Amino acid sequence: MVKKLVINIAIVAFVVIILDFAIGSVLRYFYFREISGIHFRTTYALEKADSDIIVFGSSRANHHYVPEIFENALKMSFYNAGRDGAGIFYHTAVLKSILKRNKSKVIILDYAGGFDKRERDYDRLSCLLPYYKYHDEIRRIIELKSSFERIKMVSAIYPFNSEILNIAIGNMKTNKDNYIDAQGYIPLDGELQAEIEFADNAINYEIDNNKVNYFKEFIFIAKKAGAKVIIIYSPIYEKYQKKQEIDICRSICNSMNVPFLDFSKNNLFLQNRQLFRDVEHLNHKGAIVFSNIVVNKIKFVSSAIKRDKASETSKIVGNIPKV
Repeated sequence: MVKKLVINIAIVAFVVIILDFAIGSVLRYFYFREISGIHFRTTYALEKADSDIIVFGSSRANHHYVPEIFENALKMSFYNAGRDGAGIFYHTAVLKSILKRNKSKVIILDYAGGFDKRERDYDRLSCLLPYYKYHDEIRRIIELKSSFERIKMVSAIYPFNSEILNIAIGNMKTNKDNYIDAQGYIPLDGELQAEIEFADNAINYEIDNNKVNYFKEFIFIAKKAGAKVIIIYSPIYEKYQKKQEIDICRSICNSMNVPFLDFSKNNLFLQNRQLFRDVEHLNHKGAIVFSNIVVNKIKFVSSAIKRDKASETSKIVGNIPKV
């Protein structure tokens, strides 16, 4: 009786393993052959993006940086690796994968803060699970999701859990036809109709040290790779007295000697709501205005760096003793 029970359990376990492998393999196949959508863009960023200028960030990155403006003005290739709802863990993971095969010249992080402790920001790392198997450089980040991720990844289905509908949509040609994606930039139509908001953001929140550390790591590995790093806080259509995330960004950038461009109180945007689609996002017209400003800032930063290097070289040469 016991022997029969053990045999039945073994058969059930074998069937479960076979089904898990078979279903997981099918899901993986169709996931990585998607031709449009958010999965396609993440795969492209992790495995193919090799542009001179790469933008990271969440939805504000996706909608605020117009590729042709950067390419025409700076004579460099451009790609936007932003993803809706993504945070610093995601940005650092994608940067690690890109730098593994490509040395970009300019790295822009459009960062809207988010240094507070929120469990959902760890849950969102599930979007990187399909890449765990073949991207060892990002496993440490994915494992922040929970202490059981290594065990869960034994399952072939787990990385694609709850993504079946999105995988199906991403494989449809109709989705590609309806999905505007210009090198990662997704233009927004419409104009904001509401009056400007007055936000009370002066309340301090509990800082997540993991997020602070990965923000620093993002800057460190980008600089180590030889890229010019620029951190940007995009325009928002609200007025405020204080934002803790901006203070943290500025403090870290100052300590690590990277430019921090804060547009949150820029009057050009605060006085022109027709440049916004909603409170947090510029429309295409606003993105054009913003992109031109950022391009000029990059030119200025590049010139300043060159002047500093020339000055430093001059000092070194001047200190060389005559023989």
